[in-house]
Amino acid sequence: MLKERWNELADVKDELANRDWFMGTSGNLAIKVSDHPLHFLVTASGKDKRKRTDEDFLLVDEFGHPVEQTHLKPSAETLLHVEIYRKTNAGCSLHVHTIDNNVISEIYGDQGEVTFKGQELIKAFDMWEEDATLKIPIIHNYAHIPTLASKFSEHISGDTGAILIRNHGITVWGRTALEAKKILEASEFLFRYQLRLLEQKSYQII
Repeated sequence: MLKERWNELADVKDELANRDWFMGTSGNLAIKVSDHPLHFLVTASGKDKRKRTDEDFLLVDEFGHPVEQTHLKPSAETLLHVEIYRKTNAGCSLHVHTIDNNVISEIYGDQGEVTFKGQELIKAFDMWEEDATLKIPIIHNYAHIPTLASKFSEHISGDTGAILIRNHGITVWGRTALEAKKILEASEFLFRYQLRLLEQKSYQII
């Protein structure tokens, strides 16, 4: 099971790296290995995610601590993944920093959320109604990770979801790695669409 989950997460990492979503070693990924006890693989801190090595991930427990003795350090935002797995049945969670999600989080940060309606890719969030409205929360980028994790946890509901951290990045989760990746891709599509729409509106005003 551990090897299967490792390879599954490594494949996701490779695909996201090809999209250039891991600038400056940023971002982190996690995948659940067991429920009882809660163990999951998470990216090791400071690694070049464009490369595939035997030290890309390490196994951590329900507190985000390494299960075995290792020189590797869990990603700084491991506690965000801990909150997701404690509160949901999610099996995979992904965190990336992109220009689009950072700009969106700054534009709508004071509102505390960004809203999308009438977009086909909302269906990636299991929202199938014709008039469905998707709201992605935006939280403050607390430097103190336990505080960030606590504020992050307040917006976790359901086995799938997405939360923006202002000028930091997006964290998404799903029941499987494929579902989490689908939600991430849909979110990034919606962000880019919204920015293009705002750009066109500004041209019309001029």
